[in-house]
Amino acid sequence: MTILAAIIMNTFFGVLIASIIGFNPIAGVIGANLLSLIPMIPAGSLGAGVLTEIWTGELIKKLRAGDVADFLDGVPDYSQYAENDVIHLVDVGGDPDVLINNTTYPIPVQELEDGDAVFGLDKFQTKATPVTDDELYASSYDKIQSVKDRHAAAIAETKYLKAIHAFAPTSNTTSTPVIATTGDNDADGVRKMLTRSDIINLKKKFDKMEVPVKGRRLVLCSDHVNDLLAIDQKFRDQYYNYTTGKIANMYGFEVFEFVNNPYYKGTGEAANTKMAIGSVPSPTDFQASVAYFVPRMFKATGTTKMYYSEAKTDPENQRNLLNYRHFFIALPKKQEAIGAIVSAQPAGE
Repeated sequence: MTILAAIIMNTFFGVLIASIIGFNPIAGVIGANLLSLIPMIPAGSLGAGVLTEIWTGELIKKLRAGDVADFLDGVPDYSQYAENDVIHLVDVGGDPDVLINNTTYPIPVQELEDGDAVFGLDKFQTKATPVTDDELYASSYDKIQSVKDRHAAAIAETKYLKAIHAFAPTSNTTSTPVIATTGDNDADGVRKMLTRSDIINLKKKFDKMEVPVKGRRLVLCSDHVNDLLAIDQKFRDQYYNYTTGKIANMYGFEVFEFVNNPYYKGTGEAANTKMAIGSVPSPTDFQASVAYFVPRMFKATGTTKMYYSEAKTDPENQRNLLNYRHFFIALPKKQEAIGAIVSAQPAGE
């Protein structure tokens, strides 16, 4: 650390300590800088070298639960086909008609038309973060690396939120069922709780769609996990599998949990329709649990680029600037074999 940076930090802590104990700030500044010059003070004490040594360098990071998305594990990855951050998939047409005990010849000709499904990867960009040279001189930790880590975590959190939102149906249809919970009112009396019967009801919907059993996945929102923990002893016992580290499967669904599941409208003509990302939910709007058939989904990671300008190119501000641009997409290949369970409002609401 340079002498100038040491003096700056000693001055800062001198003012801070003086204000806490009620001394004149100027006396605190003088005392702090004199204290740092005393050679007989033991190493590691307040005046060892410079006062900045009381900094441990330990980073208290933002609490995050949405920057890890195991619900994407096993989803077909088409990153290798993401040329210029665009994916081309073949939209397969209908199946041929099957003749049973046919006696008419020649057999009729039937064309199967396939189409080109084009998906542009979503672009995620962070706002630029300034880090001045003064900050770097005074810092007791690698601030540039810390900023990089926070940008990466913020992008991950956002792209996974968008992924689970994309996997959820927009509204209730035959091929995208959205069902309501039927349990007792929760402790706050604002919604009906999830029960095993609701999951069985969703299973029936998937059965009717002829979705193969292997590959069905259910991503529970926090409310619904807590519902099952509160009312279902069997679920509590199986909530965490110490062998696999995952929630036990239920009724053919591989079960996951995610904190940033999408919200659905709870009242009015738009009830049980998915809200847009970034919408502010009202007290009557609730997160949903999302179900899908894994092979019908896809994901792709495109290019990632860090933008960085050094302080030496900015003589006026003497600051570094850093941000990222990242391309990623996760979507259903077609709007089918997806579903959701939404908390219902109590009767009379």
